[in-house]
Amino acid sequence: MTAPHLTALGAIERPTRQRPSLRDIRRDLGPLEIGNGLVALIFSASGPIAVILAAATAGNLSPDETSSWILGAFLGNGLLTLFLTWLYRTPYAFFWTIPGTVLVGDALTHLAFAEVIGAYVATAVLVFLLGWTGLIGRFMAVLPPTIVQAMVAGIFLHFGLGLIEVAIDDPPIVLPMILVFVLLSINHPAVQGIARFAPAVAVAAIVGTALAFMLGRVSEGILDNGIFAQSELIMPQFSWAAMVELVLPLAITVVVVQNGQGVAVLTAAGHRPGVNLASAAAGLVSLPMAFIGNVTTCLAGPTNALIVSGPNRSRHYAAAMVTAIGAIAVGLASPAFVGFMLAMPASFIAALAGIAMLNSLKNAFLAGFSGQYPFGALVCFLITVSEFKFLSITSPFWGLIIGCAIAFLMDDRASK
Repeated sequence: MTAPHLTALGAIERPTRQRPSLRDIRRDLGPLEIGNGLVALIFSASGPIAVILAAATAGNLSPDETSSWILGAFLGNGLLTLFLTWLYRTPYAFFWTIPGTVLVGDALTHLAFAEVIGAYVATAVLVFLLGWTGLIGRFMAVLPPTIVQAMVAGIFLHFGLGLIEVAIDDPPIVLPMILVFVLLSINHPAVQGIARFAPAVAVAAIVGTALAFMLGRVSEGILDNGIFAQSELIMPQFSWAAMVELVLPLAITVVVVQNGQGVAVLTAAGHRPGVNLASAAAGLVSLPMAFIGNVTTCLAGPTNALIVSGPNRSRHYAAAMVTAIGAIAVGLASPAFVGFMLAMPASFIAALAGIAMLNSLKNAFLAGFSGQYPFGALVCFLITVSEFKFLSITSPFWGLIIGCAIAFLMDDRASK
């Protein structure tokens, strides 16, 4: 059964596969699919959540605001993943934009949360329109991918440096986490087989948690804010400073970096993901979720890579459904989850965020400096890490703009 042709869908790709029945799902949901789906959930609920907590801490958000943010991040994306995966019978795992969350953390040091929410709303509308109108391809063609990735590398760099700092400051907790991550990341078939069911980041989180409890470093009051989530409505405040600083960089990270990576992962696994669908769906769901504090959503590359790691392509959608249902459960219990994470030592959060970012940082460097426009990419990277600010706009935006200009003026014409 295929969906009827509706002009209201604009340029969004239509479903081409028959939607799975409950019988189909039960048949396709084997131990491997359940395992892959849970591993993808553990990955998303470990390192990436530390990035949200770091941003919330930078903005001095209350526990209620933080748990509301995480409620939206998991519940909204879980529902979107479940619906699109069923509708298209294709794995579509959506979570939040990690580089966008890093941008928000920097912005919250000088912008009110309500101003950031206003930027979320504007970004959601822009991302939706880029997909619905089919302009996403044209938009992506304007920005050189190498320069965009150089910006991402600059944004992520301080997480890698922070990992080194906390390893020096708190070695009893951080060094074992790093050791476990390295051991489970060794490029050997036997190790990779273990890591498939025990992801390095998740095991590092478990080791750090155990050490924190053993050393008496966990604060009390984990359940002070309850167990089940209640959303906190935050009315947006639309300010020019927040719009200029956040909207374009957030849209770029979602449309170019995150969605592009997710589409590439699914395509490599033999699926035919919709580029316009990914953008339109991300924008449409991000709009209501913005009002409870959630950063813009995206088609998650690493999570989808874990979901489609099984050999049977026709059953990948079932693994995505496991991830989606688990995400909904985590979202509903976000106060307990946030309480637990906030009770952990700050060094644990910083180490977990740094470890989770290492592969993304490596990939950003490789993509940014191994292709076209190398000089523009270098300038973009240097400006991004400089913390340069002009007109209340932070360095990633200027790195992107100036990097593109330098690429046009100085890079070898043959590389363009």
